[in-house]
Amino acid sequence: MFLSLSAFLQVWEKEKESTERILEALTDDSLNQSITAQDRTLGRIAWHLVTTIPEMMLRTGLIFESIHDDTPVPNTAQEIFNYYHQACNAVAIAIKAQWNDQTLLEQRDMYGERWTLGATLSALIDHQIHHRGQMTVLMRQAGLKVPGILGPAREDWSQMGMKAPLI
Repeated sequence: MFLSLSAFLQVWEKEKESTERILEALTDDSLNQSITAQDRTLGRIAWHLVTTIPEMMLRTGLIFESIHDDTPVPNTAQEIFNYYHQACNAVAIAIKAQWNDQTLLEQRDMYGERWTLGATLSALIDHQIHHRGQMTVLMRQAGLKVPGILGPAREDWSQMGMKAPLI
């Protein structure tokens, strides 16, 4: 749970950059990658990351311009990246303008529960991390290089002159 806007904004920027690295690695062809026909495609998961930002944050009462959560999935990876970048920046600007540290202690109805705004911001970030993990599996299946986020990816070890760990 976040207790200060500055702490959230610092983490938000880092997580935004990490997610953008994943989104930048997507190709238009990879957007259709899925495990089964019943599961979300890579493109749908990426788009879910985008649309959850306004969907979740508008529930808090934060006011900002963004896409609607039922906007169809774009056909290109670049469009998804652009919408994600815009949504992340819009949320950060709105939070700086409309909230303060005390606001983070206020509660709102979130999906039938009472969450503090600080907890909601934590959930927003956790949600992105969760889906980034799903995306990296689908990226491997699609034959894409997965960028190292919290450490080197398999391909990065050789660039560092080291062997990738077996485990």
